[in-house]
Amino acid sequence: MSRFALLTDLPNRTSSEARRELLREVTGSLSGRVTGEEAAELDKILASVAADFTVEVRTEFAKLVAASTTRFCHSAEQFALDEIEVAAPVLRHSQALSEDLLLKVVNEKSQQHMMAVTQRSTVSPRLSHALVERGDDEVVSSLLGNDGATIADNTYDMVMERADASPMLQAGLVRRKSVPLDLLNALYLKTEADLRREILAMFGTVKPEELEKAFERSRSRVTTRYRRPPEDMADARKRLAALEAQRLLAPPVLASLLREGLASRTAFILTFAKLADVEFEVVQQAVDAPDLDTLALLSRGANFDRGLFVTLAVGLDKSSTGLAKAEEYGALYESVPVQAAQRALRFWKVRAG
Repeated sequence: MSRFALLTDLPNRTSSEARRELLREVTGSLSGRVTGEEAAELDKILASVAADFTVEVRTEFAKLVAASTTRFCHSAEQFALDEIEVAAPVLRHSQALSEDLLLKVVNEKSQQHMMAVTQRSTVSPRLSHALVERGDDEVVSSLLGNDGATIADNTYDMVMERADASPMLQAGLVRRKSVPLDLLNALYLKTEADLRREILAMFGTVKPEELEKAFERSRSRVTTRYRRPPEDMADARKRLAALEAQRLLAPPVLASLLREGLASRTAFILTFAKLADVEFEVVQQAVDAPDLDTLALLSRGANFDRGLFVTLAVGLDKSSTGLAKAEEYGALYESVPVQAAQRALRFWKVRAG
């Protein structure tokens, strides 16, 4: 009689000592002191009778299977589809699980099961995509925090769409080493001040060859969702053409356009975008907010002088204390690293081209 046959009788045993003795024997077996045939038999028995065990016993066996160097494929798969207490250690650690089985877990089981899958030492691109499709923000954030997860560009695009309304995902993207730089650049327009500083710091230190690869990717990606053009866009284009014809298209003209008020607001945005050589929508979004961090980045990268930025910031400030903040705006301008700003603008330029 096989020394593992008593497993089939375990549900009928009420003695805790008998259970502990069995666990000790199985532990020893899972540590490598079994032949290949014995391991296969134990795997088969565990899988066939696991449903008869209590959750507590299944959890103990699942921990042993997850930690074992022996590939207990049948029992590992059985436990992976079990309740989360049983499944978690196997989903996190077992190397006996196939990608198809893990995809089945993602498609059929709970968010907690998916969370455990995100914590594996490696996660394939296909599995990462499924986790982003079905997982909640906590699951996706955990995936982003796993350096062993491989995430394809189209999967990152899905995360970016969700990050619009999720500070958790924004932070996960910014702090993940392998996120494409062009996506980080687009993310700058959506994040809060702390994350923006982290993005700029990355642009200040990234290697030139990495930047070139990112610029090349950016040419073939479409990540900006264009708004409907303002109704007076045609008039604004005529105004811009007139400024060019009169040789007045230079940064100082922005102050004059801004002072003209709402009637020239579209012309102001269009002229700013032309002078900075970036998309109209980038400037429009920053002006409408108003997002003075982004306007400082644009001004710094386009070599607008400090005084002009302060004038624009005061003019766009919707509060009644804008003029009193002139020094604060000047400090904001100075805080933006020129090299990082120019690199950020280059992404917006190539996307416009």
